[in-house]
Amino acid sequence: MLQALRAFAMVAGVIAVATMSKYVRASDNRALDADIISVAEEWAKIKYLSDDDSERSAKMAVLAPKADALVKRYPGRPEPLIWDGIVVSEQASLSSGLTALSFAGRARDLLLEAYKIDPKALDAGAPTSLGVLYYRVPGFPLAWGDKEKARRYLEEAVKNAPNGRDAHYFYADFLYEQRDYKRAEEMIRMGMALPKHPERPVWDQYFPMVMETLLDRIEKKLKP
Repeated sequence: MLQALRAFAMVAGVIAVATMSKYVRASDNRALDADIISVAEEWAKIKYLSDDDSERSAKMAVLAPKADALVKRYPGRPEPLIWDGIVVSEQASLSSGLTALSFAGRARDLLLEAYKIDPKALDAGAPTSLGVLYYRVPGFPLAWGDKEKARRYLEEAVKNAPNGRDAHYFYADFLYEQRDYKRAEEMIRMGMALPKHPERPVWDQYFPMVMETLLDRIEKKLKP
């Protein structure tokens, strides 16, 4: 069991890789928009500009209460719940064993709450992130991971967020893991062609590199 949980901790970082772009705008609430962008870009700086995981973990622990506070500041809104779930997912990726699984469980609960409110919010941020959790967390009897749930959430995310780069990236990553390389290539190329988010400069600089890395892995599998 511990070996499987260690493996989960190693791959859990992918949960936050894109569950991070988070398409940011609530549209009808400028204060909420600004607060979401602030947390999102701070997340990106921690993720991409930290020197090592020790620094990332320390800084993420500081960001986490800020994300929690947004949930309380904007009750009933899905956007803060989504970003709180993203931050907690990142904490899972920076932890190991049962601690990682505990963080992942809390992230799932936050994202399920957001999903119930509005599954389309932030470019389908809730189903995208839930899909990643369900295919990266170990399955029964070790934990609650579920490939079929993952597929359903990610398919829904792509359908409801045609301009969501995260949704396309993670669906492509899932398809790659399922060895459906042709469909994975289609999804990642669609994602790479989607609009950027200039309000997220750090994320916008680094996330294309993440997508290119996945495309390279897929293309290697497609070579005769």
